[in-house]
Amino acid sequence: MSTTLLTPPDKGRNTPLFVPELVYFEPNALEYPKGQRIHEWALQQNLPIRTTSSHNRITQFPGESDLEKYKIAKRTLVVGIRKTLKFDTSKPSAEYALPIATGCMGHCHYCYLQTTLGAKPYIRVYVNTDDILEAAQRYIDERVPETTRFEAACTSDPVGLEHITGSLREVIEFMGRQEHGRLRFVTKFHHVDALLDAEHNKHTRFRFSVNADYVIKNFEPATSSFAERIEASGKVARAGYPLGFIIAPIIWYDGWEQGYKELLMRLKEAVSEETARDITFELIQHRFTKTAKTIIQQRYPKTKLEMEEARRKYKWGRWGQGKYVYPDDQAQALRETITGYIFEQFPDGKIEYFT
Repeated sequence: MSTTLLTPPDKGRNTPLFVPELVYFEPNALEYPKGQRIHEWALQQNLPIRTTSSHNRITQFPGESDLEKYKIAKRTLVVGIRKTLKFDTSKPSAEYALPIATGCMGHCHYCYLQTTLGAKPYIRVYVNTDDILEAAQRYIDERVPETTRFEAACTSDPVGLEHITGSLREVIEFMGRQEHGRLRFVTKFHHVDALLDAEHNKHTRFRFSVNADYVIKNFEPATSSFAERIEASGKVARAGYPLGFIIAPIIWYDGWEQGYKELLMRLKEAVSEETARDITFELIQHRFTKTAKTIIQQRYPKTKLEMEEARRKYKWGRWGQGKYVYPDDQAQALRETITGYIFEQFPDGKIEYFT
């Protein structure tokens, strides 16, 4: 343990549970118990409730400017049925993405969902959890005796929606009963209490997205503070979940070495020696596409996010679309430096990948 205690400057922040400003329901969603429960919750919150024929067809939102409409869209909840039960792959984190929600209430400037969700940044939750889990069971059975890993946070932050849906607990306990199934998800929110007594049987790795203070303060509005996330990680570890941290996006800024060093020191302070022996890290450097840059600058016109193509390396993707990453010398410096910090604080930690 470090001898000099570090106190995160955001200690006094208190991030509330997400409550949407507007809720849509697909009519068939009310035929499911989960849909009925969410409808009752929305009524108790006195929220405006509307109907929609499809959770994929909402295009109009209140507001005079595109920016105002975007902000309302991010606070719109759509309750529907997940019809597509073919799961996407989720490398390198897992074999498959498990879809229980789409969209996020956070306003992280750099988020890939800015482009993935395009003109549909609203939050969608699915009430047919049984159908989704039956599909997961088929994927597990196909790969036996190999273990199949599922990522539940590819298109959303399910922890931030758990007080509304209860879906994440259902998935955790489903995977807890699976000999060959495992679950992973990552969150920027600290609202974990409803998950602490779930029967996970250590089949779920609970990961927190963390970063240097500079990144959280400047680029992660509407998420839990660093202090809140770290406090929640301690609760999760004491509840017996395998724990992990995703440091993403790793950003090169003036003072980044000290910023990431302090990050790892604070993590060490928060984690017990026992937990530290089974802890994973995933490292993802900042990247962007030209499309993402345009959208980000429209939605966050005052952002300090550095997106200068001339200062980056162009890297081709799997589907013929490229992205801008840090040049090799910077990427190597980020990787070697942060890897060194990790092993200084967590000698038994496992770095799963750097990308």
